Amino acid sequence: MGIPFLGPLVNGVKSIPGKLAGGKKPDADAVGYQLDQPANEYTDPEKFKHLAEYYPVVDERDAKVADKWIKRHPEMIRLTGSHPFNAEPPLPTLLDYGFISPVNLHIVRDHGAVPKLDWNTHTVTVKGNVDKPLTLSMDDLVKMESISFPCLVTCAGNRRKEQNQIKRSIGFNWGPAACAVTHWTGVPLYKVLNAAGITKPGPGRRFVCFAGPKSELPKSYEGQQGGPGSYGTSIDMETALDPSCDVILAYKQNGEHLHPDHGYPLRLLIPGYIGGRMVKWLSEIEVTGEESNNFYHFNDNRVLPAHVDAEKANEEGWWFKPEYIINDLNINGAVGYPWHNETLKVDPSEPFYTIKGYAYSGGGRRVIRVEISLDGGMSWALADVTERETPRWAANSSGARAKHWCWCFWEHTVKVEALAGSAEICMRAWDQTQNSMPERPTWNVMGMLNNPWYRVRVHPQPGNMLKFEHPTQAGPDKKEGWMVNMANNTPAAQEGELLWGWGG
Repeated sequence: MGIPFLGPLVNGVKSIPGKLAGGKKPDADAVGYQLDQPANEYTDPEKFKHLAEYYPVVDERDAKVADKWIKRHPEMIRLTGSHPFNAEPPLPTLLDYGFISPVNLHIVRDHGAVPKLDWNTHTVTVKGNVDKPLTLSMDDLVKMESISFPCLVTCAGNRRKEQNQIKRSIGFNWGPAACAVTHWTGVPLYKVLNAAGITKPGPGRRFVCFAGPKSELPKSYEGQQGGPGSYGTSIDMETALDPSCDVILAYKQNGEHLHPDHGYPLRLLIPGYIGGRMVKWLSEIEVTGEESNNFYHFNDNRVLPAHVDAEKANEEGWWFKPEYIINDLNINGAVGYPWHNETLKVDPSEPFYTIKGYAYSGGGRRVIRVEISLDGGMSWALADVTERETPRWAANSSGARAKHWCWCFWEHTVKVEALAGSAEICMRAWDQTQNSMPERPTWNVMGMLNNPWYRVRVHPQPGNMLKFEHPTQAGPDKKEGWMVNMANNTPAAQEGELLWGWGG
């Protein structure tokens, strides 16, 4: 049995039986647990198994591709056609399921075909500058001490389609739902490193490199870490050995073995990091004195200065400048309700509307506030954070040792008449280090870590109605949204400049 089929239209979007779409506050049962209780009081992964079930059938769009054996939810928005599979769900659907997301509606980022791996034969090798090289089977890993906790996984390209309306980046069109929180189970990386004789950083032991299967992908460097055709990257040894960083070799998601799209049978999970560091189908761990030299470690997951386009990056070697690598997520968020093209009647008998969405930050940093403006940022009102996790570490501390690995959900109830008098809804969030979402985007050639204020336009309609317009809609075939419309009207000579009617 798969994830429940999506139900009828509510407020212009699909809803889930037993859930409420935006505009009204749901009761406790509508999100799976009490809203005023922290999410990881629910530490038993068995409680989330219903959110790990496969969709019951293979999507017909996969019938003629290499991944035709994988069952995927048909509501996933495909960003790169049928193959490879890169997809996100409609954001309202994701929010309606609650704080813990279904595996079937979890962001997927695949660079190629999904390898068909077997639990009984798959191994991960631990090699390099270690005292005791290891080859571990999946059964070996399961016998080791494991931990379970909820954690956000987010692509660094979340909200990239907004960047692509300013100037085309080299990345495809993610919307605002390239993120999800699920419950992960796995072996702490430091335990595996300890078993290989690594207990502290030192000469020749500055980095831990990771790689997926060989011959998986078409691009690679000769002699690269992980072997030809592998996807590889690395992290510093300090992060790898710190128990409070919670880096794990994950083999379960929401209480069940991983879905093939999410790395079955084994993947790396690095809380607070961009998804591009969390190698799927993990096959190799190597301890080295230098960062990974894998093709994808250098040619992906960088934020370069705005003046550097793809040609300049290649000609001048910008991909290899270490200061532009990205690891931690930045502060970000989005509005899920009202959704794009949702309509609302200005009716005195229903005078209030509840705006809803999510926010997150990286590196374990706590989102301390979310704010809403209806006057273009001249004034701001605090939203209510309705759900967040209890930090895994130093739960009673206000300092940096308290680790927040999940998103938070927020709500803000406004008068409908105030919405009717507004040109747009603006949303921004702040984290504990006072990082905040900026007013305007800064373009970069990979379109990564895009996090300006999230803006939803408000359009009066005949019949005393309001219609809401988001900046973009995920996917190459979605030619709507206020940023899309503005980009279409921008003269070619002004591409890449924010000269076109920014703001409400």
